[in-house]
Amino acid sequence: MKEFEGFMDEIGPEKIVYVTDYKAGLEGVLVIDNTSRGPGKGGIRLVPDISVKEVFGLARAMTWKNALANIPFGGAKAGIKASKTADKDKLLRAFARRLKNLTGEYVAGPDMNTTEREMAAYADELKDPKACTGKPSSMGGLPHELGSTGFGVAEATEEACKVLGIQLEGASVAIEGFGNVGTFTAQFLSKKGAKIVAVSDSKGMVYDPEGLDVKELIHVKKEKGTVTDYPAEIRCNKELFELDVDILIPGARPNVIHERNWETVKAKLVVEAANIPIHPEIEKKLQDKGIHVVPDFLANAGGVISSYIEYIGGDEEQMFKTVKEKIVNNTREVFTRVKEGEYSRDAALEIAKQRLKK
Repeated sequence: MKEFEGFMDEIGPEKIVYVTDYKAGLEGVLVIDNTSRGPGKGGIRLVPDISVKEVFGLARAMTWKNALANIPFGGAKAGIKASKTADKDKLLRAFARRLKNLTGEYVAGPDMNTTEREMAAYADELKDPKACTGKPSSMGGLPHELGSTGFGVAEATEEACKVLGIQLEGASVAIEGFGNVGTFTAQFLSKKGAKIVAVSDSKGMVYDPEGLDVKELIHVKKEKGTVTDYPAEIRCNKELFELDVDILIPGARPNVIHERNWETVKAKLVVEAANIPIHPEIEKKLQDKGIHVVPDFLANAGGVISSYIEYIGGDEEQMFKTVKEKIVNNTREVFTRVKEGEYSRDAALEIAKQRLKK
């Protein structure tokens, strides 16, 4: 247990389950961090390299995210080692079989490289619709493809702007990542009157200070596979974080704003749509500089709130209503404390800890 020294505490983890099925080529791990508020909830990611420590960190993040969202879920996370060519259906079914005895303690969901299709396989293997969320609509699910996470990011952005006195109408926005979260964030923010001026994906960044046509950008991404085929100025990805914009939304990779580039950030507000895009110490440096940060487990909680509504049998309308209500209320509470001098992550964590202990 040496690899967990400095990480294990009174919160958790409660269980670390190593999962193997050599016939299926399965090698994975499940970490159930804390179930004080309900069954451990967290997605299954399929990546070529996965470490127990990484999964533990993600499970802890889910503990705080679910507590802050004030839903009756604990925190958990799972990871499966898999190449891009792996048979996902086979792996998910094998994983489900190995975790059958933990059905009441762990609720799975989609994560990196898993979608509603993999959740359908997981639930079907266990013959239990409550074994996971993010399932297809045909199975009574509320798939993340409805845009719940991006919707929540947009709501958090709007509420933070209101509390901080930033005008969202006409505000310039740069978004890193144009997958499910980035796409819907762009759509919902543009509907609120914000001006999306820059978007990036793995191939590069497109930039137009006059604003990008989000509908056309989505079409280009779908048809060409990259935003860089959109008719606008093409720039290097790393330049996105240096743009002179009002709102910056890191929505893809971890640790993109770090010790070497945080001083070049010019935005008034940074909204963390991705998980851990900025180290907490760098967040504090940004806030000391006058740049406010909406922490990840507040901003991107729309997905897990949607999961809860699916879990209790709710519909799409109820889901969007609940995501808006919870994220707006939590953002207002956090940034009211920020105006009183607290760091945003500290304020959000304190609220989450109070709800966990309660």
